[in-house]
Amino acid sequence: MSELLSLKNKHYALSGGTGTLGGSIAKYLVENGANVLLMGRSLDKLQAKQKELNAFSENSAFIFKVDVLNEEALHQLKNTIEKEFECLDGLVNLAGGNLPGATLTPNQTIHDIPLDDTREVVDINLFGTVLPSIVLSKLMVKQGHGSIINISSMASKQSISRVLGYSMAKAGIDIFTKWMAQELASKHGDKIRVNAIAPGFFIGNQNRKLLTNEDGSFTDRANSIIKNTPMGRFGDISELNGTVHYLLSDASSFVTGSIFDVDGGFSSFSGV
Repeated sequence: MSELLSLKNKHYALSGGTGTLGGSIAKYLVENGANVLLMGRSLDKLQAKQKELNAFSENSAFIFKVDVLNEEALHQLKNTIEKEFECLDGLVNLAGGNLPGATLTPNQTIHDIPLDDTREVVDINLFGTVLPSIVLSKLMVKQGHGSIINISSMASKQSISRVLGYSMAKAGIDIFTKWMAQELASKHGDKIRVNAIAPGFFIGNQNRKLLTNEDGSFTDRANSIIKNTPMGRFGDISELNGTVHYLLSDASSFVTGSIFDVDGGFSSFSGV
C-alpha cells in the first residue's frame, strides 16, 4: 500500500466505537494495521468489542470507559493517551444518535415535541463531538499532526421531518467542523486537519423501526428515501470506510474544513 494511504501502526481514538457505524469503522482500521482506542460509557460493550477486534489483530484495540460529555474525564483520558501511547494520530467522533422521545410521530406537530429529550439529543450529537475534539486535539497540537473526523448528516442540509433535535445538532457539526479546521490550521500548522462525513441513509439499530415494518418490508418513509436517492437503495455501512481511510491518511493532507457526502446521490437530487 502507498505510504500516503498507510494507516499501519497509527493510533486512532473512536467515540461510539461499539455502535453499528463505529464498530464497522473500528474493524476496518484494525484490518488495515491501525490501533484503535475505543471510548464509551458501557464497559461490557467495550470489552466485547475489544475481544472481537483483537481476534483480527492481537493487541490492536484498547478501551476507555468515558462519557464524552464529561470534560474532566476527557482531560484524564488525554493524559492517559499521552502517557501510554505518546501519540494520537486521529479522532473519529461517532457518538450520537436519536431518542424515541425526540422523534415526532406522524400525527404530532412541533408544539408536541418533548424539549428535554430534544436537548439531550443536541447534547450527545453536538457537544459529544465538540468536547472530545477540543480536549484531544491538544495532543495533536503538541505533536504537530492529527486528523479529526466528525459525523454530519443529510439532516444538516435540509429539513428532514420528525427529527428536530438531531437536525439542529448535525447542522451545528457542520459549522463546528469548518470553524475548528480554520482555527487549528491557521494557529497550529497545516498538519492538523478537521473534516466531516455526512452519511446518507443506512439501516441500523437506531432507525430500523422508522424504516422497516415488522415483516421486513420498507415503511413509507423508507420508500420515500429510496425514491429520492439516485442509486435507488440504502447504503451498506461498510461504504463509509473508504472515506474514513482517505481522511485519516496522508492522502488528504491538503483537505480540511470539508463535509463529504456519502449518500448515493441523495443530497444532489431535487426529487424532480
